[in-house]
Formats: sequence, C-alpha cells, structure tokens
Amino acid sequence: MRVLISGAGIAGPACAFWLHRAGAEVTVVERTAEPRPGGHAVDVRGVARTVVERMGLRETIRRRQVDERGWALVDGTGRRLAEMPADAFGGEGIVAEIEIARGDLARILLDATPGVDYRFGDRVTAVDDGTVTFASGGTERYDVVIGADGVHSGVRALAFGPRERFVRYLGGYTAYFTVPDPGDLGHWMLMYNAPGGRVAYLRPENDGTVKAGLSFRHPDPSYERLSRADAERLVSDRMTGAGWRIPDLLAAMPGAGDFYFDSINQVRVDRWWRGRAVLLGDAGYCGSPLAGLGTSMSLVGGYVLAGELTRAADPERAFAAYQGAMADYVESGLELPPGGMAMFAPMSRAAIRLRAFSTRMMTRWPSRQIAARQFSKAERITLRDYPALSAQIDEPVQHH
Repeated sequence: MRVLISGAGIAGPACAFWLHRAGAEVTVVERTAEPRPGGHAVDVRGVARTVVERMGLRETIRRRQVDERGWALVDGTGRRLAEMPADAFGGEGIVAEIEIARGDLARILLDATPGVDYRFGDRVTAVDDGTVTFASGGTERYDVVIGADGVHSGVRALAFGPRERFVRYLGGYTAYFTVPDPGDLGHWMLMYNAPGGRVAYLRPENDGTVKAGLSFRHPDPSYERLSRADAERLVSDRMTGAGWRIPDLLAAMPGAGDFYFDSINQVRVDRWWRGRAVLLGDAGYCGSPLAGLGTSMSLVGGYVLAGELTRAADPERAFAAYQGAMADYVESGLELPPGGMAMFAPMSRAAIRLRAFSTRMMTRWPSRQIAARQFSKAERITLRDYPALSAQIDEPVQHH
C-alpha cells in the first residue's frame, strides 16, 4: 500500500509510524523547509497515553515533558484568584499530567519513523482521487492520500471544498511566542483576564524559557493572513493598557524567533473521506485550543486510521470504519468548555469575577461532578487491537 500524508506535525507522523510498521510505503510531505521547533505546550490525555505506550515512546516523552504543576488565574497584581493543580481530576484537568512542547513531540515522532520518506519544503497542489501533483512539479499515484495538515488544510481544500464549509470562527485571535523565564512562576501556568475580552498567559517550558500567549475577542474573521509586522501591530494595539505583565510581553514580542498568530477556530467535516483522500486530526476535526483535546485526537486518530487500513482491502471501507470508531470520541473532543469563548475571554469586570468564582467551584461538590464529566471526554473510546500494527521495523531515516 502506497500512502501519502500531507503534514509533518503530530497527526501525520503518528499515523505514518503505524502504517510503516504494518508494511506500507509511506511518504510525508511538509510545506515548511524543516521541522518546526518549539510551539505551545500540548498534552497527551486519556487513551492517547495508551497509544504512546504502544508506540514505545512514553519514556522518551517523559524525558522532554514540561514540569508544569498547575494552572492559576491571577489579577493585575499577580494575586491568585483561582487555581487547579496538575493532579486534579486524575491528571486530566486544565493542565494535564503529560505536557510537552509541540515541537518536541513532533521531533520525537519524526525520530520514531526512520523508514518513512519525509519531503520537507514541498506541498500538494492537486488531488485527483489517488493521483497527486506537488508544488515541486512531480505527479505520483497513491492508494491513500491523508490530509493531516491542520486547520488550514490544503488537502481538504483540494479534495473536499472551500474552507468556509468546514471552519467555524469562534470569535477571537491568539498569538504566542517564547520569552525568557522570569524566574517566579514556580512551574505554574499563570493566566490573566482583562476587560474587553483580552487574555494573557505565561506557561513554563524547559531550557530557561516560557511561552507567552496574548489573545483577544473580535466579532468577525477580519484578520486572516496578516504579515508578521501587521499581526504584531494588531496584537499590540489590542493589548496595550490591559495591565499585569503585558507591557513586558509586548516589548519582547518583536524579538521572538517563533512568533505565531492565528484566529481561534473549530473544524467540523460531516464525512472525513472523499474517494481515496481522508482527513486526520485538526484537518478534519478540531475543537480549537479552548477544547484542549486536539493532540490526543490526532494520536488516537492516527492509530485507528492505520489500523482500519490494515483490516480492509478497500480504502473507503477502512475510512468508514475509522470514522465510525472515532465518531463519539471526536464529538466529545469538539465540545467547548462551559461558556466557550465568553468564559475564556470575558468582556466585563463582572464576568471576569464570575470566571474566577466558577473556576474555584470546579474542584468542589457538586460542581466537581460536572467538571469531571467534562475532563473525562479524553477516555471516551475503546481502542481496538490491530494485529498488523504489532510488528517492529527498523530502517534508516530519510529526511529530504
């Protein structure tokens, strides 16, 4: 079986790992010239922990995971208004037991797929069933084409239809970038709300840095595809005067080597395949950063898709079985937390106080029971055992 995967983030290499182990010939194409380092912290929750254990990567991830001991809401003076330790809800709370920089997890998966042909600096420009054309000029035929290329998926646009049919704007924008560790976080993620739907956070990392995040509400998606200079200007205009440590973060923003800016979106696709093309991870189902299960759904989805492809001679039957197995789990992963964007980024001081009160109540009866159901969504799938995924294959790395 010849398989092309578009996207070398998390979902693509995770699926490539299992497909190659089952004997498939796998190519991963990635538009960036090299693997992207850094990125925000992502978490491995619920059954996704079982997947990484079956991959034999749990200890490798443990060595690079972030020592993040909890999450706290703070006011403009830094006083904690509400907090949740990382061991709350069995390690499945706002901060999970396993937190790791996205770039570190992507590198671990890349290194774990030595027999996969990675082609960096290229992208898919046309999909005609299994015939694929690349920006580099070549055309090749594949049995399966997997779009694992994120919210702004090129494969989805080519094989399924325009972005507007599948991507729902949730009413805000976010930027994040790396800054030096101020030395006083105590391994806690700190989050601050300011009136006007503005949010800032500082999140611990390894190697003497922290991730800074700046988000704001906006009624419509007016700021797509901005240049970095325009995005920085917009973030600065919206966040100036918000208080807390935001002036220092804005001052550090232009010098950050990993500045990222995007709208906050959710992705829903009714049927995840068209012919020989199928979607995986954020390209087909993304709950947004507010939902917090994207990485886990990518890891689990990669395992299930690969497994079903080994069980069915016909790709479309495999795709249908993949969606059937994942449907309830994905639906729960697309659920936004209570209040959604309005609770994440309150507009008024009264709403900010309500958010702090609601967070304090999450660990107390009876609110604890409601919160426990929300966090338990990471467990809502039973993993099938796929015999074809149990073989072990070691081959030299191919990174073009």
